[in-house]
Amino acid sequence: MAETTRIAVTPGDGVGPEVVEEALRCLEVLRTKHNLALEWTRFPWPSHTWHQKHGESMPDDALDQLRHYDAILLGALGDPGPLDDPDRYLLSDSVSLAPLLEMRKGFDQWVCERPARLLPGARQYLADERAKDIDMLVIRENSEGEYVSQGGRLRKGTEDEVATQMEVFTRRATDRIIRYGFEQARARAAERVKEGRTRSFRSLDGNRDTQAFESQVCLVTKRNALRYWGDMYTEAFEEIRKEYADVAIHHELVDAACMKFVQNPWAFDVVVASNLQGDILTDLAAVLSGGMGVAPSCNLNPSDTGMPSMFEPTHGSAPDIAGQGLADPTAMLFTTARMLQWLGRKDPVMAAAGKELYSTVAADLKENAGKQRRTREIGEAICQQIAG
Repeated sequence: MAETTRIAVTPGDGVGPEVVEEALRCLEVLRTKHNLALEWTRFPWPSHTWHQKHGESMPDDALDQLRHYDAILLGALGDPGPLDDPDRYLLSDSVSLAPLLEMRKGFDQWVCERPARLLPGARQYLADERAKDIDMLVIRENSEGEYVSQGGRLRKGTEDEVATQMEVFTRRATDRIIRYGFEQARARAAERVKEGRTRSFRSLDGNRDTQAFESQVCLVTKRNALRYWGDMYTEAFEEIRKEYADVAIHHELVDAACMKFVQNPWAFDVVVASNLQGDILTDLAAVLSGGMGVAPSCNLNPSDTGMPSMFEPTHGSAPDIAGQGLADPTAMLFTTARMLQWLGRKDPVMAAAGKELYSTVAADLKENAGKQRRTREIGEAICQQIAG
């Protein structure tokens, strides 16, 4: 019998508890149907409510508690509203979102992975018909770079105030995120070939190579202005690419990448970027694939199976609709499916359950394109389809 997999559930703020509830209902149906060795525990933190009661977003030993779980399923963090209440308990983003960064860094979740594929039924924001072929994976370095939180404010509140924000990049983290990008490019290509939906890319490395490749890795930097880490990323990319002669390569400056994500996003396969630049690109890619309401996100530690990875939808807490049963749980359900597939690396039944959940949610999205449905209605429809 498979060892029990344990999930820490942190619903968070706003619509987080609502969409998480539907995810747990689906997990319950899948657990019963497939006899999954799966259990979960809900935590009331991190959240505004916890902070209001205890003066902190989560307990001092929060990471120690979460460390014993195989994965973390997070709803949303941020202003819980209601927005029309001027006296509501309100935290700054730097405080309310701090637990997210603490968990990412504390568990060395060095990969933020966000797929962007325009599925049938999702809203197509670009008029170009080729936008239907958007299918990219944006990989963001998640452990250092622009988000290391080193710096400070001198003479705060005066006209002579100075704020410093350090960027720190290491060759070790650079190498591992770039190599991970190449490995994912190979894996995606193999999966496409298996499904009979091949793609074709050419290396845009200045050599005018006419060879067609099944996969591609695009490195994004701002090396013309941020010279030191940009050059290190470029040099690491050039070294590591030699190990992957079957993968096309490409480089874009981040401002050009933003333009090309809109002009021709179908030309990208796997994109690797730094923490801040990847943060921007992943949100743009999410909109191009139908919007935040359908986009999953994963914070992964592929190198240490003893550390929990964290799974969250890309949308925020949406305080304007919180508590009204209007939030679309699709992104949360896609995220849950990816969590099961990640946990299924050691358990084929778990992986198959994740694939079933993903396929069921995708089919529901296609069937109900454009319909306005309540949170519970969508969750109920998914559960019924899974249960058969």
